[in-house]
Amino acid sequence: MAPAQPRKHHNHRTPKTPTQRPTRTTRTAPDPGPPRGAAAGALAAAANHSLDKISMDNFAACFPTVAVRAPGTLEFVQRKMVERLGDLWHKEFERIMADRQVVARLNELEGLIEDAARRKMAAPDPTSPPTAPHTLPAPTVLHAHLAPHLAAQQSQLSAKLADSQAANARLWEEIQAQRAEMEALLGGVEKALRDVDGANALLGRSRRSLPPRRGRPRRM
Repeated sequence: MAPAQPRKHHNHRTPKTPTQRPTRTTRTAPDPGPPRGAAAGALAAAANHSLDKISMDNFAACFPTVAVRAPGTLEFVQRKMVERLGDLWHKEFERIMADRQVVARLNELEGLIEDAARRKMAAPDPTSPPTAPHTLPAPTVLHAHLAPHLAAQQSQLSAKLADSQAANARLWEEIQAQRAEMEALLGGVEKALRDVDGANALLGRSRRSLPPRRGRPRRM
């Protein structure tokens, strides 16, 4: 008999289908604008100026033994330190910009400047110097500071008042409908009472028109 041949085990593996990653919804960031670019440029200039101080010569002066025995390692450490510090500063700058809402506030500042320029051009005499803010009376300054806040509060109160008026109108309609229903029920009860009174009167007249009842003969 021929020796039994070993069976070959075939591993049938179903190919894995690539899992689809859920798409992330990104929030729409405000338009950076020129001030954001200027701030980023100032950070880059300051960071480069500071990182230039960590040059290879200065690094080697701090670690002379390593610079002589392992210059390649020292250069690698210096390069990684510069890259690490640059990344940390950039991330911290982006975090501060997001936490403080710098872009939105800079855009608001640009809007205020543009609004001031438009009002200056719309003035009767644009060439005349504007009134200095410190010479304005206190009520004018107070009104200028409180007007935006008061306008926002007034719009909110107007919306709440409109909602309250609409709710009151709906309640009044419900009350009117309930009152009409109560009047209809009361009218039905009064009609039923009149019908009962009429039936009683009719029964009384019918009873009077009937002959008197004769008494039964007594049994002996």
